[in-house]
Amino acid sequence: MCPQAAASAAGGRRAASRALGAHNVCRLLTRRAHGFYARDAGVAHRKNLGLLRKIICQESTKFKNVWTTHSASPIAYERGRIYLDNYQCCISSIAQEPRILYQKPKCSKSEKIEDALLLECPLGEMLPCPSDYKSSLIVLTVQNWLLRLSADSGEILEKIYLAGSCCKFRYLSWDTPQEVMVVKSAQNKLPAAARQAGIQQSVLFYLAVFQVLPLSFIGMLEINKKIFGNSVTDVAISNGILIVMYSMGLVRLYNFQAILEQFMEQPLDLGREFNWNGQVGVVGKYPFGLPCNIKITDTPPLLFEASSLENAFQIGGYPWHYIITPNKKKHKGVFHICSLKDNALAKNGIQDMKCCSLEPDWIYFHPDMSGRIIHVGPNLIKVLKLKEVKNNTDQMEIAEDFMIVANRENCVNNAVTVTASGRVVKKRFNLLDDDPEQETFKIVDYEDELDLLSTVAVTQIGADGKAHLDFHCNEHGILLKSIPLLESWDVTYSHEVYFDKDLVLHIEQKPNRRFSCYVYQMVCDTAKDDECSSHEKTERVFRKKGGRIFEYI
Repeated sequence: MCPQAAASAAGGRRAASRALGAHNVCRLLTRRAHGFYARDAGVAHRKNLGLLRKIICQESTKFKNVWTTHSASPIAYERGRIYLDNYQCCISSIAQEPRILYQKPKCSKSEKIEDALLLECPLGEMLPCPSDYKSSLIVLTVQNWLLRLSADSGEILEKIYLAGSCCKFRYLSWDTPQEVMVVKSAQNKLPAAARQAGIQQSVLFYLAVFQVLPLSFIGMLEINKKIFGNSVTDVAISNGILIVMYSMGLVRLYNFQAILEQFMEQPLDLGREFNWNGQVGVVGKYPFGLPCNIKITDTPPLLFEASSLENAFQIGGYPWHYIITPNKKKHKGVFHICSLKDNALAKNGIQDMKCCSLEPDWIYFHPDMSGRIIHVGPNLIKVLKLKEVKNNTDQMEIAEDFMIVANRENCVNNAVTVTASGRVVKKRFNLLDDDPEQETFKIVDYEDELDLLSTVAVTQIGADGKAHLDFHCNEHGILLKSIPLLESWDVTYSHEVYFDKDLVLHIEQKPNRRFSCYVYQMVCDTAKDDECSSHEKTERVFRKKGGRIFEYI
């Protein structure tokens, strides 16, 4: 999407939100019943989401922890489905009780799934198979198989063999979400014995690119040190751009479409017999796999390059800008916002929260496509916007749109000591900005369908940590709703929180690979709920389903 269209779309969403605010819920329901939106399903859907937002944010609406489960393997969540046991078990999170959609036998190590992406049907397109119209899961196995599974049954719909032992594919990502997918290998490294023998390894990464639904092969390419240099550390394809990262902090961008047009030797179709360098096989079938049909023989034309600490580099905004950190350790936590057109630093373009914290602050372009920027510190969230400098239309400046501040006191400790002579000495010092005993922001996310900015703030005193999920107006930052999370939150553990319409889901990773999943559902407040709102008063029941124990509340 071009920046003008993105800004227009974002403005349209906010305008629709303001228009929606002119009517109460009863008025909107009446208009819907009278068929006001019957000719436009999109309008009806937006109105329904507006109704849901109003219901979620009203005071009487609560989110109740309805059930919990634990696992010895990672837990993943995708669109109302919870995946456990390396995607061998799928549970629906929609109902108040867990419903097992499918449970497969435990897989062997050779069938282990390395990565997965959820694939959803595009609107308004004719697809070759009926199964294409339902959600599916693209998974990558340790043995270089790419599988498309039914998201609801786990049935294998398609199988593609990527390659033999020459490389190990490990990662799935989107070039264009729900349209073009990239499969990336781990970095090729020779065994120590081979390196000592003087054997050279020139290919660092392999990238296989696919069009999805129907699944079709675009091409495979090598990232070769003879072309891109010896110090390449990582590579990615995103939004039609080949991104190459180097050990010294350098980031280089290339036009992937231009690479396809210049270096593709021959287009290939999955399932067709083909002779490649004297080897006859079927494309995407074992043991032939996928030929490397994009041979980059010369350095492609460079679109852009920048040097940034830890290769941190982002592009966004309107007009286009990028964010980097100067490539010196002393500048960690300092962000420069520059024009992509001429590399000019925006006015007020140096953002530095001057945090004194163990964990660094972070910054990124707002995912609502408004061109704004979100800068998150331990106790402060700044939403920034780009605007023209007065009397200078060629330069942009960074201005504050709104701020969200953590609920904490400016706590200053006094350490008092007494000398041998009886003199009292006071040492005055401030706590760290992310001291766990002070409320600290841990997660910031955006719910696009409801146009809500969500934050998770945590306070931990001793071993007991308390967290709450807050919903803020995305336009002005006003606090609309706060949801307490009942389970204790340890700041030393890894946490993920998902908000999906009427569902809140908290996934926690504890030491020794112990994972927990807490499911909250939206409920209407009643006197009975108030009586049971206390964590200590709640009765917990344990039940077994499909060989798995669930904890009900």
